[in-house]
Amino acid sequence: MIELKNHALDKLRAGELSLGVGLRQARTVDIGKAMKTAGFDWLFIDMEHNSMDVDTAVQICVTSQDAGITPIVRVPGFQHFHATRVLDGGAQGIVVPHVDDAETAAQMVSNMRYPPLGHRSVTGALPQLDFEGHPVAETAEVVNRETLLVVMLETPTAIANAHEIAAVPGVDALLIGTSDLTMEMGIPGQPEHPDVIKAYETMLDACRTHGKFAGMGGVYDPAIMQRYVSMGVRMVLAGNDMAFLMAGARARAREVRALI
Repeated sequence: MIELKNHALDKLRAGELSLGVGLRQARTVDIGKAMKTAGFDWLFIDMEHNSMDVDTAVQICVTSQDAGITPIVRVPGFQHFHATRVLDGGAQGIVVPHVDDAETAAQMVSNMRYPPLGHRSVTGALPQLDFEGHPVAETAEVVNRETLLVVMLETPTAIANAHEIAAVPGVDALLIGTSDLTMEMGIPGQPEHPDVIKAYETMLDACRTHGKFAGMGGVYDPAIMQRYVSMGVRMVLAGNDMAFLMAGARARAREVRALI
């Protein structure tokens, strides 16, 4: 019997908040243990908006597994190798940006799921399984079950297609990229705008209808976060390392300058 834990998925399956932290600046493998200690459930390893390479990303993934925090990689595109290389290297989830329709969601399922769900190529022993060899059929079943596929809805088109996207077998979660969505709507920086609330209602209805988890990114004001959590969002990107670094640094600088 293969033992494989996905802490972020366990939280979601239990109906609890699953909290993620974005990595934009971190480049060393101790970040997983640090963020676990800080109270997060998963790492949002961002390969879309920074210069992190695959080698660094997978090293963080491997060490994060042992720390008990789930490494999830936001890939920069839809090509199969973006997902499969980091999955083979230790990622336990993939976030796909800019998914506007069910066809794109289905393509990503095909890229990252083993047959019969998809067409991911089989490699040797995986870091997720401590490099132990197991029967291929059992490995495929367990890894498919414990690997999280999150698709991001970031345009009005994506919201309009939310039900079709959520209906795709193999997709686990829909996550609204609120910053990009407000830009595309012509209401930049207004995450509590009535149109954004309506978008969340549409996404949440699609998730409930099709048994998927609902996620949120780009909303960091606790009062606004509370609104969407109370509506049913459970997968929450709660901030990123650069924002936390700057907030802590500014606070300390103010405190010390106030000493004289």
